[in-house]
Amino acid sequence: MTRIAAVLVRQRMAQAAPPGVDPAQFLEAVAEDTYEMVAGLELVTPVLITSVPELEEIVWPGTEVITIKDDEPLKIILKRLKADQAAVISADAPDLPPLLVGKLFRELGRAEITVCPAENGGAVAMACALPPPTWADPDLDDEGIVTTLRAQAPGPRRVATTPGWHRLRTSEDVERLDPGLEGWESTRALIRAR
Repeated sequence: MTRIAAVLVRQRMAQAAPPGVDPAQFLEAVAEDTYEMVAGLELVTPVLITSVPELEEIVWPGTEVITIKDDEPLKIILKRLKADQAAVISADAPDLPPLLVGKLFRELGRAEITVCPAENGGAVAMACALPPPTWADPDLDDEGIVTTLRAQAPGPRRVATTPGWHRLRTSEDVERLDPGLEGWESTRALIRAR
């Protein structure tokens, strides 16, 4: 069984930069922290999916980097991944605990798609078998992603959820980062430096 954990970076994620922090540097820092968490997972191959130029500098040598258009639908992106299963993690969750990614894969034993919901709507991450289910058109920014996917599914049991987490979508969201949690070093250093 081959598994991919892909970090999805879209240009608009830079808008959560707190005052005094360069948006491009902020986006690079959160993406790097999310990637580092994914790259540290066992039995999973990290991949970077990005609409932001020159982000390949943040990944380890040999990591696949897939360039997308900023508005490219997740349904199309999933078809470009080569593995048995894939999780796609939003890059604006730099302090996401690795355990939650593991739970996404575990839930695939009983569902076709699993979603880690985001506080305030949308999803932090989702996972599915590849090729993705033809009925699904997921969007991590869809406020009601679980309801939407369950409505698209042939049966409600095809979509499972795991415990949720938060994403950094506004500058106020940066306050949600827990200084006691390990990881998110790049984001932490950037915020402290302002």
